[in-house]
Amino acid sequence: IDQLRRQLQQEGLFDSSRKKDLPVLPRRLGVVTSPTGAAFRDILKVALRRFPELEIVLAPAKVQGDDAAATIVRGIEELNDPRWGIDVIIAGRGGGSFEDLLPFNEEEVVRAFAASRLPIISAVGHQIDHPLTDDAADWAAPTPSAAAEKAIPVKADLAHRVDELEAATGRALRRQLEQYRLRLDHAAGRRVMR
Repeated sequence: IDQLRRQLQQEGLFDSSRKKDLPVLPRRLGVVTSPTGAAFRDILKVALRRFPELEIVLAPAKVQGDDAAATIVRGIEELNDPRWGIDVIIAGRGGGSFEDLLPFNEEEVVRAFAASRLPIISAVGHQIDHPLTDDAADWAAPTPSAAAEKAIPVKADLAHRVDELEAATGRALRRQLEQYRLRLDHAAGRRVMR
């Protein structure tokens, strides 16, 4: 893994200049993980609590075992297809042993993360190990739940911010109109205008 990390780093796959920003307000979230695992349930719970109208598209994948890498790559590639209208991808799994997490250190999976045209978050829930996908992804989260929190804003917070901006805009417009009114009154009161 360390040898592969060095090789991919030399190729520039982990460069910060390659990292994409997360969308401010994603409408459709893509998830690559096991459909039966706790990771997907956690992402659903957190994402829909934060923004209930969010659409979530699952690309089911095996997240451990011999053919896991191929299914993860296939899921990332599928969600990158523009016909799905995905704004951001979360790919990962809950915790597990070092061996369980090996697919997220396989070269083809790391390259799929790096090649994603969409912003992608690595969400492998294991604090002890640092999978290579964390380096290749645009963002890394310590757990699937944390990834959902990073990707999805809280709707109530956004609504509050919009209200604040609307009020500030109204105040600024009223000030501007008052300044124009005073200038007009001043000009109209001049002797030459009378």
